Amino acid sequence: MKLFLDTASLQEIKEAISWGIIDGVTTNPSLIKKAVIALREVDEQEDIESYIKKILATAGRMCPVSLEVAGLTADEMTEQGILLYEKFDQVAGNVVIKIPVCTINSKGEGGIFDGITAIKNLTEERIPVNSTLIFTPEQALIAAKAGAEYVSPFAGRIDDRIRRQAEMSFEKNDYFPATGIYDEDNNFLTDFGLVSGVDLVSQIAKIFQQYKMECEIIAASIRNPIQAREMAAVGAHISTVPFSVLKAMAQHPGTVDGIDAFTGDLVKEYLGLFSSGV
Repeated sequence: MKLFLDTASLQEIKEAISWGIIDGVTTNPSLIKKAVIALREVDEQEDIESYIKKILATAGRMCPVSLEVAGLTADEMTEQGILLYEKFDQVAGNVVIKIPVCTINSKGEGGIFDGITAIKNLTEERIPVNSTLIFTPEQALIAAKAGAEYVSPFAGRIDDRIRRQAEMSFEKNDYFPATGIYDEDNNFLTDFGLVSGVDLVSQIAKIFQQYKMECEIIAASIRNPIQAREMAAVGAHISTVPFSVLKAMAQHPGTVDGIDAFTGDLVKEYLGLFSSGV
């Protein structure tokens, strides 16, 4: 499975790339804005366009970087997608355009199939698309059929919706069982027939495998290392994780205990084997 880093922090991208385990980067306007504001405390001249170019160059040619459009209509998203691709892909040839699968907002703006139309339009222009805000397997299916190279199911947000339905108190990074939960009245909770974010990704993976669909699943909204593990187990092609989750994936108390025991057992004669002297 591939690992993407979900961040717009240059420092985090540089460090993670240096470890040799990152295959791509996902960003969004909020993450970029936050990173640029922080950087302006050091460099007042920093602007979003130059910052995005730094992200692309730092990730490098072999690491796709998702950049998101801002429009809600098919025409706006198509135009913005082409603009972003033409402006930034020349930096390192690694730009992917993020398009929401459906753009209707709470005000009723946008259209049911405007996202799908934009995906089709950009695909026809040979611009790679990451279809985002996926909350059901059927959304992933139609995005893939429209030509999306990636679909991004928001696993953690499904878990949040189910917990809110049960009026549970929880922290964002709390683990949610892949097999689902019951409420206080012993009712099994679901969201559009899904029992968890892992279940969402699992069902998409089964559909894509069944019909040999050439579209990669990016498990998104990953909250903790266990969830990342479960995404790999159910067939996600990619997990995009925050820097904190990536670091947590490498750690375990047993490993700490083992390091303590190992270093405690080292003797001078063994350490002498590594001496450069004769």
